[in-house]
Amino acid sequence: MKKITGLLIAFALISSFAFAKTYKADTRDYYEIKIYRLGNNEQVKRVDHFLEAAYLPALHRAGIGKIGVYHPVGNDTAKDKKVIVFIPIRSLEKLSIVEDLLVNDKALTKDGDSYWNAAYNDSPYNRIETVVLKAFPMMPSFNAPALTGNKTDRIYELRSYEGPTEQFYRRKVEMFNKGGEVSLFKRLSFNAVFYAEVIAGSHMPNLMYMTSFNNRAEREAHWKVFGADPEWTKLKDLPEYLHTVSKNDTMLMNPAEFSEL
Repeated sequence: MKKITGLLIAFALISSFAFAKTYKADTRDYYEIKIYRLGNNEQVKRVDHFLEAAYLPALHRAGIGKIGVYHPVGNDTAKDKKVIVFIPIRSLEKLSIVEDLLVNDKALTKDGDSYWNAAYNDSPYNRIETVVLKAFPMMPSFNAPALTGNKTDRIYELRSYEGPTEQFYRRKVEMFNKGGEVSLFKRLSFNAVFYAEVIAGSHMPNLMYMTSFNNRAEREAHWKVFGADPEWTKLKDLPEYLHTVSKNDTMLMNPAEFSEL
């Protein structure tokens, strides 16, 4: 009887350890990307002011850490203007309560009065899009890049890779993780902020990632080296990774003066 009891205890301990190990291995961050679509520079200024004076402080009070705010290169003269907000969130549970916390944050409604209480015919934006993402296993948390160049010169590159089918998309995700693409970017010092799968958004199946550079010239030089790297030239021609991207959207951005990433 003692032998059986001992075996049962040992089995329970092994099972608990295996479960804990599996759970820990799958613990990855979630991200929210908010895209403010704007029609003029006055709206850009209003949204920036709201983000700096009210929204980011409210997110911090809600327990959210560093937040990135970016303007696409050429935003001033573009017809379709944007402000991009990158919000790292540790769990879906946290994501689900953030908006409620903000609505109930009296300081936010006070500090962002001109935005929060805008008239129906004087909206500070045309539309807001939201993308929810889950971090890749090879980079389970975001990274605050250690850039040294002038902030106004820095380039953040946000890329979106859509797949023709879920199966081809999964192969591209595998290419980043098991295939070694994430490691390649790291070896070549692309200063990645995040790599993640889109789990809710208007473009799916889709993955997104963001790299960063001190300036435009540095960005161009890095991609030139990447394109000629023997590891990449071998990886991109592997049969299992062919035709895995049906659409590639690339957005070059500058950080807002108050951006924390």
